[in-house]
Amino acid sequence: MPDNLQPAKKALRETILARRNALDISRRREHSVKIVEDLLRLPEYRDAAMIAAYASFGSELDTSGFLENVLSAGKQLLLPRINKAGGYLELRQVSDMQSDLVAGVWGIHEPGEQCAMRSAADVDFILVPGVAFTAKGERLGYGGGYYDQLLTGVRPGVCRAAGAFSLQIVDALPMGERDQRVNRIVTESQILRA
Repeated sequence: MPDNLQPAKKALRETILARRNALDISRRREHSVKIVEDLLRLPEYRDAAMIAAYASFGSELDTSGFLENVLSAGKQLLLPRINKAGGYLELRQVSDMQSDLVAGVWGIHEPGEQCAMRSAADVDFILVPGVAFTAKGERLGYGGGYYDQLLTGVRPGVCRAAGAFSLQIVDALPMGERDQRVNRIVTESQILRA
């Protein structure tokens, strides 16, 4: 890995997060509704039975409407739980957003221990978080490498989608050999197919 890769990622991450945090709350809410509507219209989502996603936090795209739709549509919902000892994400099945989730690392809601563990290889569609993306599907995460590791277990051909605000789309990203890409990016103004 080039010596300058991590500092370059850190600097860009700070810039984009500051920009995202500065987005007006009502505008963020409005954009989130539009993005979720477009994610739910993707044929790859409609055709999928097992969906992996995430519970949003902070200034991220609000995923609550997406998660509720997965359950109300009768699809299976998998959410990540951090395995602290192993340093990786487990996917666990959630059937009730109120009773199945607990506050996890960094205050992010995650499935409780009682939720059944599932394999990333079972996933038909995955909604991936991120700080920044390019039109080519390159992704900058939060720096832990958790999703890069998780995505290596997803079957080839499975839709790897990201919902992001337009301000998170950049021309180029510093990429390492382990960095995983997405193949759909839905913003409030466009759908990018990488």
